[in-house]
Amino acid sequence: MTPPRKRQVRLVVSLTLAVLLASGLIYTSFSAADPALTPSQLLRQGKAGSDIQLTGTVVKHSVHDLASGAVDFALADRTGGGPTVEVDYSGSVPPTFEVGRELIVTGELRGRTFVAQPSSMVTKCPSKYSAAPSST
Repeated sequence: MTPPRKRQVRLVVSLTLAVLLASGLIYTSFSAADPALTPSQLLRQGKAGSDIQLTGTVVKHSVHDLASGAVDFALADRTGGGPTVEVDYSGSVPPTFEVGRELIVTGELRGRTFVAQPSSMVTKCPSKYSAAPSST
């Protein structure tokens, strides 16, 4: 039979280790999640890197399908106005992709053009972000 003192030491060591591991997991999950930038934020910061998330609304008359299967378009801030960012995108395009739709792409800024990683486009469903109808 193990003396009570050894049990207490094991318990304290085990609990300390569990707390440290949980703290590390929580820290890495929150610190790794950079929020998506709007076009005006991206251009103002001039942020470098290849894993930047850009979010915005597809600008009217900016979508150009290319022969290579790629698509070029411009994104604007959701609120409207402000600068737009040209996006070079290749890969699968979701069926919900359309002018005026909000989306997120991951890539890097090269000059004033955002080069998106292939198949990184995620469209936002407008019904999830609109106000609920009133029941009056």
